[in-house]
Amino acid sequence: MGEGRPGVAATLRALNGALGRPGALWVKESGARNLRHRDFLAPRAALSAVFPGGQVPPEAVSAVPSLRGPAVLPLRVCRQTPAGLAVQVHRPEAFQRLLGPLPGPPVTAAGARTGCVVLHCPALRSPAALRPRHLRSVLLAEHLAQLLRAQGVDVRLVPALSPERSWDVLRQLRICWPSGSGGSSLTDAISALKAALGRCPCAAACEQGPGTAEAVISKVHLKSFVEQQGLLGYDPNLDVLLVTERTLQSLAELQEAVLQCPVSDPTALPVSCFPSSSCCSIVHVVNCEEEFQQQQLDVLWRILDPGAHTASQKHLVCGPVKVTNPSSPIGADQYFQLRKRQMYEASVMKYGELAQDEAWTEVIDTLTVAAIRFEMLSTAHRSQITLDLENSSISTKGTKSGAFVMYNCARLATLFSTFQRAVEQGTYPPLPPASELNFSCLREEGEWLLLFNYLLPFPEVLQQAAQLPPPSKGIRITANTETVCKFLIQLSMDFSSYYNRVHILGEPFPHLFDQMFARLQLLGAVRDVFHSALATLHLPPLSQI
Repeated sequence: MGEGRPGVAATLRALNGALGRPGALWVKESGARNLRHRDFLAPRAALSAVFPGGQVPPEAVSAVPSLRGPAVLPLRVCRQTPAGLAVQVHRPEAFQRLLGPLPGPPVTAAGARTGCVVLHCPALRSPAALRPRHLRSVLLAEHLAQLLRAQGVDVRLVPALSPERSWDVLRQLRICWPSGSGGSSLTDAISALKAALGRCPCAAACEQGPGTAEAVISKVHLKSFVEQQGLLGYDPNLDVLLVTERTLQSLAELQEAVLQCPVSDPTALPVSCFPSSSCCSIVHVVNCEEEFQQQQLDVLWRILDPGAHTASQKHLVCGPVKVTNPSSPIGADQYFQLRKRQMYEASVMKYGELAQDEAWTEVIDTLTVAAIRFEMLSTAHRSQITLDLENSSISTKGTKSGAFVMYNCARLATLFSTFQRAVEQGTYPPLPPASELNFSCLREEGEWLLLFNYLLPFPEVLQQAAQLPPPSKGIRITANTETVCKFLIQLSMDFSSYYNRVHILGEPFPHLFDQMFARLQLLGAVRDVFHSALATLHLPPLSQI
C-alpha cells in the first residue's frame, strides 16, 4: 500500500498499540446503523479480558485521537460507551486522503516479482466433453491467477490447451488460458521421466495386455512410498498406479512450467500467501471427482522427481456442481447456451425491443459471462453449487447476480458520459483537480458507507483473496476465491441504494457545484474499484445497458 493512503489493517494495529495490547481488541464496523455512531469498536467483552472491569485507563483513551501514521486513518474522538470503547474517524480528512491526489504510485506487480505459482487444472485434460463441474475449477484457477498476478506473483497455468480440440466454450466465457502443443523440450522431459521410472525401486515394468486401450509402461506402488515418507492427507486407498504415456506427459508439462518460473530468493516469498517456502509452489485446482486421480499423479511426481517443488504440491479442491432435474447429462457448452438464452429473454422482458437490436449482442454476451462467473465463483470453493436450469435465477434484477453488478457498473458509465456531455455543452464546468475539492460536503450516510466499506479496504480485499495459507497438516488448502464476487455484489447493493436516493447531477447553480464535484470524485473512485475488481474476473465494464 502506497505511503499516505490509509488502510484498515494499519489503523487497527495503531489502535491496538494505543491500548498497549498487541492482540486484536478492535473491530471495524460495517453496518449502516452502527456507522452512525462509531467506526471502530473495542467490544466490552474483549476489554474486560485485559483490563480490570473493562475500564481502559483514561490516559490511553485520550491518546487514541492523536494517533498518526502514513496508513492510519485520521481519528476524531474516542469514548467509553455501553458497547465498549468507540472511535469515530475524522471523515472530511479521510475523504481527502482517499479521494485526493495520490502521493505516489504504490509498489505493485510492476515492481519486484515475489515468487512463482504453478496453477494446474486437470479438468482441461479430460478426454470427454467439458461439464459444468470442469468449468468451475477452470474459472476458479483463472480468477486465482489474476488475483496472484495483481499481488506481483508470477503465475503459470497448466496444461496448455491442445490445438487439436475445440475450446469454443472457453472462448465464449472469455477464459484466458495458454495454448500449445509442446515441443522437443517436452519430449526430452518425458524421456527423462521414463529413465527415472526405470531406476525407481517402487516401479515394476508391465507388458502390454490384449485389448488395453493405452499402453501401460509401468506400475508404481504409491502406498509404500506414502507410508515410508510419512506423507499426510492422502487417500488411504492409494495403492498401485498404472503409468501410461499420458501420465508422463502430464508430469512433463508440470516440470516445464516449473522450469519457466523465474529464479528468485525463496526467503522473499510472503509466507502468508504461499503454501511453502519454495521459490515455486504448485497448486492443483481440482474438482472433488478428480481428486483421487490427482493425488496419484502428485505422489508419482514426488517419486520420480524428488525436490522442493514437488514437495510443495498442494490441492485446492472444488465441491460438486449439482444440476437439478437434468433430462440428460449437460455439457459446458449447453450450459452456456442455456444461460445466454435466458439472459436474452430477461433483457427483452426488461428493455423490450431495444434488447433485440444488434448492438445488444455484445451486451448480452457480457451479461451471460458475468452471470456464469458469479454463479460459479460467488460460493466458497469447498461448497456444493446447485444449478437450477429450469427455474433460473439469471435475471437483470436479482441483487445476487453478475448481471446486477454489470448493470450498476453501466449506471456509473452513463453518469460520467452524461456529465461529460453537459460539460461540452457548457452546462457544468469541468471537474476540478482533487486538491481543489471540498470533501466536507460529503455528509450523506451512503457516501461514508461507500468510502469506508469499499474504497478503504479494497486493496486489502484483493490481498486476502490471493492468499493461499498453508494447511495445518496434509495437502489440502483453502482460498477465499469467493471474496471478490461477494465484495462486488455488496458494493452494487450499497451503490444502487445510494444512487436511487441521491440526485448527483443537480441544477447548474454555482452554489451546488461543490457538493456535485465531491460526489463525482467519490463515484469516480467507486467506478475504478468496479473496474479493477471486474478485471480479476476477466469481465470488461459495460458502457451501457
